[in-house]
Amino acid sequence: MIGEREAFDVLVIGSGPGGYVAAIRAAQLGLRTGCVERESLGGICLNWGCIPTKALLKSAEVLEYAHRAREFGVIVEGVRADFPAIIKRSRDIADKISKGVGFLFRKNKIDHIAGTAKLLPREQAWKPHRVQVGDQVIEAKHVIVATGARARSLPGIELDGERVIEYRKAMSLAAQPKTMIILGAGAIGVEFASFYKTLGTEVTIVEFLPRLVPNEDAEVSRELAKAFEKRGIKLLVGHKLASAKREGDRVRMEAEPAAGGARVPLEADILLVAVGVAPNTEGLGLEAHGVKLERGFIQTDAENRCGDGLWAIGDVIGRGLAHVASAEGVFVAEMIAGVHAEPLRYDAIPACTYCHPEIASIGLTEDKAKAQNLP
Repeated sequence: MIGEREAFDVLVIGSGPGGYVAAIRAAQLGLRTGCVERESLGGICLNWGCIPTKALLKSAEVLEYAHRAREFGVIVEGVRADFPAIIKRSRDIADKISKGVGFLFRKNKIDHIAGTAKLLPREQAWKPHRVQVGDQVIEAKHVIVATGARARSLPGIELDGERVIEYRKAMSLAAQPKTMIILGAGAIGVEFASFYKTLGTEVTIVEFLPRLVPNEDAEVSRELAKAFEKRGIKLLVGHKLASAKREGDRVRMEAEPAAGGARVPLEADILLVAVGVAPNTEGLGLEAHGVKLERGFIQTDAENRCGDGLWAIGDVIGRGLAHVASAEGVFVAEMIAGVHAEPLRYDAIPACTYCHPEIASIGLTEDKAKAQNLP
């Protein structure tokens, strides 16, 4: 157990792609480093996000190729999806990579502290920060908040974990649903739509904004809509959820055009809510340090500072991409160590969405470029 008077140079709260990379870089630069994690090492991305979803999508891709094998001069008969085996493979991969983060921590002599962290009020401005984890009080000169985010819902929708679910449950269902409604057409929504449709589930997407993947270029959205409709995915864009209610083993809901009009009745085995994320800032003790929040997200300066000796990176400040969090983790660790730190170019971030067809982008969309009066 770490004693009260024993201090770290850097204590990272959260071990996702931002947190564990920040911890490793800090340790490489000779700083005594600890990392607090309340769940599994690797955070949401490695355990319930980027990695396991790509494993699911790879299985779907293999199934798709098997169905099209004759196009390649290969005869494959009796092809079908083994849904439990697909889910198990995804979970096994996530577990393996999570253990890999533990190996990296041991290799770099990083203390892994299991539990939930809370920043305590600072005794004096010149003293180290104190962080409570269970019955321990840990001191650190610098604290990096990398607590990430979680799926959010909408008013009137209760996530019951059985018929009305979020992304974690969508990648660990016991049985494949025959029908699914997906609320939200961002990256999470369209990736799960692509996965489940390939396996044979009838999928309907409901999106409040007038197009799929609204953060992408408008032309990309149009091409994706064409491809999805060709595959038989039903699209209700420009619609908002009016009501959703579980009735036995079904979910009944109504979608209403955003511009007004007649409601559309919908029914499915599963309603997957994929309408964005909420930051994990509750209970962290941030208020005692004057940390500013906006819609729950931590506000930082251009160098990721949110207070004296306090830093924040990744989803908890609203960035939303794993590789951005990792780059921010390296940047902050190097700032703390006093070595050259290369600032991020937020106007040139590469992004991918692994639906079928896949989407890749970097930099500004055409609309954003026009809004900045760029030629």
